[in-house]
Amino acid sequence: MLRNIPTINTPRVTLRGMRREDFERYAEIWANPEVVTHIKGKPWPRARSWDSFLRNAGHWQIAGFGQWAVQIHSEATMAGQVGFFFGSRGLGEDFDPYPEAGWVLDPAFQGQGYGIDAATAAHEWFDRVVAGRTVCVITPENEGSLRIAETLGYKPLRHVTTEGESVLLMTRKGPPV
Repeated sequence: MLRNIPTINTPRVTLRGMRREDFERYAEIWANPEVVTHIKGKPWPRARSWDSFLRNAGHWQIAGFGQWAVQIHSEATMAGQVGFFFGSRGLGEDFDPYPEAGWVLDPAFQGQGYGIDAATAAHEWFDRVVAGRTVCVITPENEGSLRIAETLGYKPLRHVTTEGESVLLMTRKGPPV
């Protein structure tokens, strides 16, 4: 089964399918300590990045949705990723069955509105094409991601400790009214 990954353009960013040539940049982003400080805290080795990179491609094939590469219009390489996936984290029936939203940007592009632009475009696509409830996991210290989640209409579900880290589970029942 082959599924096309849609390309989404906003005035500032393009969401596009990840390409083989994006892997070096993908691995570089996930090896950056600033990127992972609120995502389990340890930079990823190349092998973990490769597994994740392939999982992103597989989501589009199996689920009909996945993660896009975020390309800032003035930049030649991807700046991060945004989209949806099934995390299968074992966090309960009020969380695991639902698509999980995620967004990651290289620190050089954070705090400039690119993250909310990309996440909004991804959620607008999801609401039109897939529809339904989504969830996300954010550490309480990650103020930037919390702002994005709240802007998108996510509400706190509950706090849990997973892999020794306290995180906030959030849910969004659909587009904000």
